[in-house]
Amino acid sequence: MSGVAAAGALQSQAWSAEGYPQRAVRLIIPYPPGGAGDIVGRMLAGNLTEAFGQQVVVDNRGGGGQIIATQLAANAQPDGHTLFLSSATHAINPALRKGLPYDTLKDFAPITLVAQSPLVFVAHPSLGVGSIKDLIAAAKARPGRINYASSGPGTGGHMSVELLKSLTGIDVVHIPYKGAGPALIDVIAGQVQMMCTSPLPAMPHVKAGRLRALAMTSLKRAPSAPGVPTVSETIPGYQSTLWYALLAPAGTPQGIIRKAHTETVKALTAPDIRQRLVAFGAEPVGNSPQELQAFLREEIERWTRLVRQANISLDRS
Repeated sequence: MSGVAAAGALQSQAWSAEGYPQRAVRLIIPYPPGGAGDIVGRMLAGNLTEAFGQQVVVDNRGGGGQIIATQLAANAQPDGHTLFLSSATHAINPALRKGLPYDTLKDFAPITLVAQSPLVFVAHPSLGVGSIKDLIAAAKARPGRINYASSGPGTGGHMSVELLKSLTGIDVVHIPYKGAGPALIDVIAGQVQMMCTSPLPAMPHVKAGRLRALAMTSLKRAPSAPGVPTVSETIPGYQSTLWYALLAPAGTPQGIIRKAHTETVKALTAPDIRQRLVAFGAEPVGNSPQELQAFLREEIERWTRLVRQANISLDRS
């Protein structure tokens, strides 16, 4: 690119960011309403609406292992008026699925890592277990007779249970849903016996006695729930984390990316969002686009390595 062309491109990017956003911004969330990702997305949308001076409209697109929502975001006009709240599944899918209709890294412009948290294993009281040790013993005594819900194949909750299965040899049956919200509802109702999910929507039901918290998936106990042990206390080295990241379609002008990044980081420091996230065991992050891109590469490599080592397959779950 010539010096004149480069200068023109930079000037064009500056202009495009100057009046941004010019209309409502669509925030695609790859889950139905009610799950942790939806809760985080709606909190963020509310704060960004105020910061942008334009409505940030949540567009829930659950199902399809998050591929439907991800492809929709990848193909959106790269003008900053479509943003995408990705999750750990975004990095898991390349490890599990061949022929994705998008490139996980190249088709998106990173903005920031919004939050990270452990997941929590929860069970309906009727299952009669109070810890991961109890769950493993019950599953070994009744192979194939305990079932677990997930927000869909290849999601963080699904893979966390598959990791537990691979390390312990237990046989539990996977029942996938189109989102964590519907899955959690059925576990609370006793239609499914357990699940591994975000503490954000699950812990209020634990406190109310509708569910039992068995263990967190972090290496250390969560400050928000110090009484809940970690899986690693029973199975040394076990770890799985849940995260949410804000992305835009590739080609979105850097001026717009900077503005979206600045306002998102401000939102994450707002007391209302910070307190709600921390109360449920999530840690607000707000890193740079470059740091997020490096993080995504590491996550894809980590899950690819795990899937290969543990021989995890969607066909066997």
